[in-house]
Amino acid sequence: MDFRIFTEPQQGATYSDLLRVARTTQDAGYDAFFRSDHFLAMGDGGAGAGLPGPTDAWVTLAALGRETTRIRLGTLVTSATFRLPGPLAVAVAQADEMSGGRIEVGLGAGWFEAEHAALGIPFPPVGQRFELLTEQLEILTGLWATPPGDRFDHRGTHYTITGSPALPRPVQDAPPVVVGGIGRRRTPALAARFAAEFNVPFQDAGVVATQFGRVHDACRAIGRDPADLTYSVAQMLCLGRDDAELARRAAAVGRDVDEVRANCLAGTPGEIVDQLGRWSERTGATRFYLQILDLSDLEHLEQFAASVMGRLG
Repeated sequence: MDFRIFTEPQQGATYSDLLRVARTTQDAGYDAFFRSDHFLAMGDGGAGAGLPGPTDAWVTLAALGRETTRIRLGTLVTSATFRLPGPLAVAVAQADEMSGGRIEVGLGAGWFEAEHAALGIPFPPVGQRFELLTEQLEILTGLWATPPGDRFDHRGTHYTITGSPALPRPVQDAPPVVVGGIGRRRTPALAARFAAEFNVPFQDAGVVATQFGRVHDACRAIGRDPADLTYSVAQMLCLGRDDAELARRAAAVGRDVDEVRANCLAGTPGEIVDQLGRWSERTGATRFYLQILDLSDLEHLEQFAASVMGRLG
């Protein structure tokens, strides 16, 4: 079982904020630092929500690659609507080189229409977004699989690539691809074809177990061993040594303590150890992304590492 820190900087964070969290992530012994790839704050925070403004995910990860040494770095998830696949492949390869081969790529179809409107990004219907996602996965993995000296071509509905030298090369043979979500058909099929990891965010264990089963079936349908993939979940973390600390941390992110107990990874260290055991037993998940919303509370990360990870390792 490994643990990764997952941040939502569109809610309000500078690069310096993220650097502090990433360094704490590394020092405390976590496996990875991941961030969302969004450009607009979510919720009803008013016109000032998200101050000082969004940070670009791939600029952030490239910089963190130079300022950390061990942890993996990646996105949950980059939207296929945000970038053309060729320039995205260049950005990922450069970030991989800058980090010494520690980059992972979460890629999804995109869903947050308001951020597209706020930045002038086209937001096609969901079927077309999945077409874009499929072609982007084909192109990224195809570029990374192209031997040095060869050329890569792709002719699809939305993208045509002719004679690409597939440069620059990432340090890794291919940065691991993360696919996730709860779609019944297309999402499991894409995971089976392209992913090193399948992730289900912010769902209960029953939904997660069912979705993992769909991915297993999709793998078998194309002759892939389902055990080739890592299976992960993302849950908001709210840890407290006692009820008062738990309530304080819930309130700091605008949540009610009863609600986080019901829907998140929440409680005292002992309670969370028990929750993680039940999650693992019921779903088979071996990786947990801990969503941290209060990026100023670095003690939260340190406390989980010391009082929960220490009891599971």
